[in-house]
Amino acid sequence: MIPTTTPVPDYYHPSQVPELYVERAGLVAQHAETYRVTHGIAPANDDDLRIAAFGIDCQVGFCQPTASLFVPGAVADTRRTVEWLYANVAKITGLHFSMDTHRVFQVFHPAWWVDDDGNHPAPFTPISYDDVVRGRWKPVAHPRECLEYTKRLEEQGKYTLTIWPYHTLLGGTSHALVPALMEAAIFHSVARRRQTHFETKGTHALTENYSVLSPEVTELRQRVVGGFNAPFFKLLMDYDRIYVFGQAKSHCVLSTLRDIESHITTTDPALADKIYILEDATSPVPAPPIDPLPAGLDFPAIADAAFEDFKRAGMHIITTEDAIAA
Repeated sequence: MIPTTTPVPDYYHPSQVPELYVERAGLVAQHAETYRVTHGIAPANDDDLRIAAFGIDCQVGFCQPTASLFVPGAVADTRRTVEWLYANVAKITGLHFSMDTHRVFQVFHPAWWVDDDGNHPAPFTPISYDDVVRGRWKPVAHPRECLEYTKRLEEQGKYTLTIWPYHTLLGGTSHALVPALMEAAIFHSVARRRQTHFETKGTHALTENYSVLSPEVTELRQRVVGGFNAPFFKLLMDYDRIYVFGQAKSHCVLSTLRDIESHITTTDPALADKIYILEDATSPVPAPPIDPLPAGLDFPAIADAAFEDFKRAGMHIITTEDAIAA
């Protein structure tokens, strides 16, 4: 019989969630082995109801207070997520995490753009198609692609190109999963005898990639820069339920859910019933300090409106306090 909930292991403490440290893999694995026997936890392959926990960009770069792109609210979101994972370890079949993965020279980083004086744009600077046409900001590479990129964003009604602080750089600390969450993933993996899955995104220099399923633009100057991630979509949809959490509610979580909604609308709308969004485990990027604030940069309002759309599409908006019923 599957336990209703399971207790948090004694090595975990909420104060560790915002801390940076090397994950204690050996200690965690040892506890998980004992925990599996003590609580009678079966291997994940035995699950009749297959449940995925899908964490979107739960990385140091977004969830640690000293990180360059820290999302206010992310520490509390992560704490609730970690404790939810431990409480439901016997019910969650598989853990899946998207990993925002960047390098210094990408279209949304300061180094990519300069003005007439050679200055780089400050973080959170919006760059419009008109800015590029007028030469207010000039790309250091691929000028024709960048002009087309900003034009396509506006034509498609996508986010305005925003210059973000350098973040989640491949090989850097900010790229890693939050250590307390990584320990929960190790614990689940050992207790359920199931490998954790990591899906990278955002490596192409010429496009933003908020959604793990597709970039903001798929083609520039008749050259493919990305496409729909059909294998990962299928991997998720093979589960009976998918519980979604992560950062940020206004960007990568929202964009991924929009891609899911768009794809299932054209294939099988009933699949929306599989999606459970943990609303208390995600937070929006704050709106930039611009007055007047363009509607396209009011990120909290954009996120709230989108979540209402997801609910109307048949997805479930719940919290970590809601029980995972059979």
